[in-house]
Amino acid sequence: MDIREMDKTYVAGTYARFPVEIVSGKGSLVYDETGKEYIDMGSGIGVTSFGIADEVWQNAIKEQIAKVQHMSNLYYTEPCAKLAKMLCEKSGMKKVFFSNSGAEANECAIKAARKFAADTRGADCYTIVTMNNSFHGRTLTTLAATGQEHYHELFQPLTPGFVSVDAGDMAAFKAIAEKTPVAAAMIEIVQGEGGVLPLPADYVKELAAYCKENGILLIVDEVQAGNGRSGYMYAYQALGLEPDIVSTAKGVAGGLPLGATLLSEKVQSVFGPGDHGSTFGGNPVCCAAACSIVERMDEAFFASVREKSAYLFETFTGKPGIEDVSGMGLMVGLKTVKPAKEVVAALMDKGVLCLTAKDRVRLLPALNIPMDVLKKAAEIILACCAE
Repeated sequence: MDIREMDKTYVAGTYARFPVEIVSGKGSLVYDETGKEYIDMGSGIGVTSFGIADEVWQNAIKEQIAKVQHMSNLYYTEPCAKLAKMLCEKSGMKKVFFSNSGAEANECAIKAARKFAADTRGADCYTIVTMNNSFHGRTLTTLAATGQEHYHELFQPLTPGFVSVDAGDMAAFKAIAEKTPVAAAMIEIVQGEGGVLPLPADYVKELAAYCKENGILLIVDEVQAGNGRSGYMYAYQALGLEPDIVSTAKGVAGGLPLGATLLSEKVQSVFGPGDHGSTFGGNPVCCAAACSIVERMDEAFFASVREKSAYLFETFTGKPGIEDVSGMGLMVGLKTVKPAKEVVAALMDKGVLCLTAKDRVRLLPALNIPMDVLKKAAEIILACCAE
């Protein structure tokens, strides 16, 4: 029984896997079982921030594993505290709760918002307004928060208390807030799974101001756009926002599972002992890995991400077979004339691994992808789209 047969026999069939087995890699190059080389333009859906087998990341993990691989949150560990400090300093937030994934980070954000609203505005203030076309996770509650009905169909009844409106429709948001006690608004600066679509900047700023004026918390989901992916530590910083709660995951630990929910000064004390928890959240190995990622993210690094982003937008805009280019930083969506899935399949055959998001080809390369490798991938993508 080969790996593919074994997988199909024993792994739950929740993934439509590509017919490729990746066995090794280095940086932005990966290799299948036949030795074929691919340029990785997906980075594990925005996870391997510094590519495959990054040596600084590896050494941080090895050093921590040799000390202690896990300890319950009943005790202090240095990597957890050190990472929390780093994230607070880079975000302007005050406290961090660690979990294991983006969905868990969003669950924590929702719990924090509802508890704060109940404590300050009453038990009937629990509604959270999200955006249509959003994606916040696959647990029952984060599915309820997700503004895409097709994700809801098989899993009714979902957690109540969520309403979705069109991004950009401030009147719709105000109409809900005027008739229903709203605990929080929850947004993605760039809707990743929704098609790599940035929210209108003017709308986001107006929404943030309205929330602040009316005692409504602002939650920003930075699971995919955060940790340098946008060309900033967090995408909300590009707009000068001051959110109350921020969730993030994916690229923060460079390939190990880690989620983080960041709490502003306003809500930093919302949780007390026993109000929330996670067995593996703040795991010292995952946090050590994350420290090795986050400590290398400075303004010079973000500038390099923005430079590569500008190259991709310039390279793809107006080219044959490409109708539109969207996104932010190294989170790029291509609306192609040919169906996105066909383009991705053709690119795989030519040695480039890409993703899809709705009807777009989605590019999420490692943030440190060398420019020559990026250009080679772009040339192959251009040729494939034009065929």
